[in-house]
Amino acid sequence: MTTRLNPIEAAVLKTVLYADVFNFPLTTRELYHYLIIDQPVSFEQVHAVLTESPRLTPLLQVIDDYVIYNNRQELIRLRCERERASSALWDQAVRYGAWLARLPFVRMVALTGALAMRNADGDHDDLDYVLVTVPGRVWLARGFAVLLVKLAKRRGVVICPNYVLATTALAQTGHTLYVAHEIAQMIPLYGTAIYAQMRAANPWVQTYLYNADRAFYTLPEQQPRGIWRALKRVLEHLLSGQLGKWLNEWEHKRKLRRFESELRQADSAARLDSDQVKGHFRDHGRWVMQHYHERLCLHYLDDESLPLAGD
Repeated sequence: MTTRLNPIEAAVLKTVLYADVFNFPLTTRELYHYLIIDQPVSFEQVHAVLTESPRLTPLLQVIDDYVIYNNRQELIRLRCERERASSALWDQAVRYGAWLARLPFVRMVALTGALAMRNADGDHDDLDYVLVTVPGRVWLARGFAVLLVKLAKRRGVVICPNYVLATTALAQTGHTLYVAHEIAQMIPLYGTAIYAQMRAANPWVQTYLYNADRAFYTLPEQQPRGIWRALKRVLEHLLSGQLGKWLNEWEHKRKLRRFESELRQADSAARLDSDQVKGHFRDHGRWVMQHYHERLCLHYLDDESLPLAGD
């Protein structure tokens, strides 16, 4: 006879399967925070499922507080290695986040990508950021960020402001679990008020990740101070008129010409318009969701929680 998983059992398995795509065993607290569910649930309920569910115990193990799938104990060692690499990069990421915050027209800086989950692949992994700017200066702010990228590269540091958007474009399209996770795992370094606006502009995220209504990690805000704050204000004043508008439009047109062929690729997720610069010319989200759904299919799981395979 087929036995269905209850909603919490299904949510736990889905969450572990999603993390498994990244070879990332979650801690029990991370599992609870990023639980793929659209309704309230307590940590005690999740813990009970992990330790007592007869349908999940053959599939999931909890070892040293890490939840692993299908006896993949080797991932715990990998997680510990990546945790050490992430710790080595953490201060560096905050330091360069502070530099990004000093750039003209930037109103929010958030750490994202693998490092935001403390899953960095080595001591020299990329430092990925989301930047939010004032309207009408997205491309100019990105241009300043690219200068910082080049300076950092000379020091052997790879910083990637992969997504730059205006405060008028905080609501995200493409309402998938992958996009929801990208929003939920961001760590604001500067502009916490704008970060709160971005979360409020995307309430649909909670239909995937109900518990992840705030960042899992918190860091001190990197507010520009002293001479850097004054310099930022001066540059913004000088570039707030027609000169800044012309430079912004010139940079936009220049990049459109440069990336014309990449934008025509079928698997491109890039957005290069006046409000957003999203340089994802290979849609990593599509790859992630494909592999996630392959794992769901192994257990006859979908968004409505179908039966567990083998029951």
